[in-house]
Amino acid sequence: MSRQASGGLLHPREFVPLAALLMSLSALSIDAMLPALPAIGRDFQVSRSNDLQFVVGAIFLGLGLGQIAIGPLSDRIGRKSAMQAGLALFIAGCLVSIFASTFGVMIAGRILQGIGVSGPRIVTIAVVRDQYRGREMARLMSFVMAVFILVPTFAPALGQGIEWLGGWRAIFATFVAIAAAGSAWFAFRQPETLPASRRRPFSPRAVSGTVLEILRIRPALGYTLARAFAFAPFLAYITSAQQIFQVGYRTGALFPLWFAVAAVAVGFSLLVNGRLVMRYGMRRLAKGAAAVIALVSVPAWGLALAFGGLPPFWLFMVYLVVVFSCVGLLFGNLGALAMEPLGHVAGAGAAVIGSVSIFVALPLGTLVGQSFDGTMVAQIAAFGVFGGAAFAAIQWAAGSLGRESG
Repeated sequence: MSRQASGGLLHPREFVPLAALLMSLSALSIDAMLPALPAIGRDFQVSRSNDLQFVVGAIFLGLGLGQIAIGPLSDRIGRKSAMQAGLALFIAGCLVSIFASTFGVMIAGRILQGIGVSGPRIVTIAVVRDQYRGREMARLMSFVMAVFILVPTFAPALGQGIEWLGGWRAIFATFVAIAAAGSAWFAFRQPETLPASRRRPFSPRAVSGTVLEILRIRPALGYTLARAFAFAPFLAYITSAQQIFQVGYRTGALFPLWFAVAAVAVGFSLLVNGRLVMRYGMRRLAKGAAAVIALVSVPAWGLALAFGGLPPFWLFMVYLVVVFSCVGLLFGNLGALAMEPLGHVAGAGAAVIGSVSIFVALPLGTLVGQSFDGTMVAQIAAFGVFGGAAFAAIQWAAGSLGRESG
């Protein structure tokens, strides 16, 4: 058993894998379902293939709805109770999807899963913010996120294998088992990080007041918008990934492999970010990453047009690796930058940042995903446009500081 750090807190060697497991539930519940989308479409007789994207998009809708409640709730009842409530809702949503008899009911279960998984996603961030500050917080979160982001390297293969052996409903049963294990680990090993003296009242008025307080803090709002713009094209890619690889490029059963290659780029950049941020700072890295995404997307979009919408597969993969390496730097820093001035409302702060990011990114990403026509033109254009928007939002957020921050 791992020894605990001073003050009764878990040693980082145990806390990082625990946090990564809990946060990975959201990525696992998204990516493991991707290879099963055609089977789900056949079982529920979904006539329009782009509608299957809602199996993925529903999770993000639930995340947006859940975070706005889970974060403030964790400030009221404590991190451990909020975590257990979220995991219970996630398990309930999985059971709804397992026993669904219609596509609509299955989607409703996915929304409930998203609401539930917002618990581990938000409470984990709040627990980190309770214990760490500044660059050290960003460094620890980068390591947590690096482990977490590696889930997409095996999740589609895992989902594909389970679907082959037991059907797509068996994938949800696997989610239930993992969530139950994570719930037990957190309950028995993680100490409470929010003492009763620091808890805040939970009421609609208190929550709305906290939201307004956060939205008036320019750096918090600016970096949150930058995070949303960076997330929008990434969300479009996730929801349409099965179509991109299996319909556009006809990779067949090798889809999980190529999906993993792009995911490794994100995970590696998050891991490297844990070291780079101590030298260059969060804002400089995020700003440079957004600029690179916008700039490399211009010639990539031109090449896509030149090749009739589908550039050579190897060229498209090179583009994805470059862009996703920059996405990792954005994800590794923008959340920490937005949270930096919110230590006094960490739970609510994490909730608002997460919800605003999703509610801004979801309609934008859905619009791009639903425009999928078998080509990469819209996807590449989205990375370019929203990369530029993220760069502008970072600049605006830093304007109130008058100097380089983070």
